[in-house]
Amino acid sequence: MRISVSSDMDEPVARSLVAELRGRGHEVATHGALNTGDDPRWAACSQAAAGEVAAGTADQAVVCCWTGTGASIAANKVPGVRAALCTDAYTADGARRWNDANVLALSLRLTSEPLLREILDAWFAAEASEDTEDRENVAHVGRQDAARTVR
Repeated sequence: MRISVSSDMDEPVARSLVAELRGRGHEVATHGALNTGDDPRWAACSQAAAGEVAAGTADQAVVCCWTGTGASIAANKVPGVRAALCTDAYTADGARRWNDANVLALSLRLTSEPLLREILDAWFAAEASEDTEDRENVAHVGRQDAARTVR
């Protein structure tokens, strides 16, 4: 799987994230402070990573900033992206399962290496629900994106 990763700071957890994803066999594209010469601002690098998901050049993305909130907000401005800020494995599982999230947002401050592995385990193990109500909710969000881009 090709995963786009962004971070506004070159923090140990961001470097661990890239190493962990590569160790799991994923192809990783880096943005922001993880890629020399990139714009490291959370809004810019998060949108760059999320943009690859929307364009189909990445299967998923992981966006990081100090709290994870700004990164998730910026990523969610990209039509077609469903970014979820996850601080534990249960939230990561639910985000993938019920929301069909395609971008994981993480806090550089709160995410330890063991927690990072738990979140990634849950994220990659979960599959999008086929429940009619869950699919309709995801479709509803997609229609909102489409309406926003037509204006």
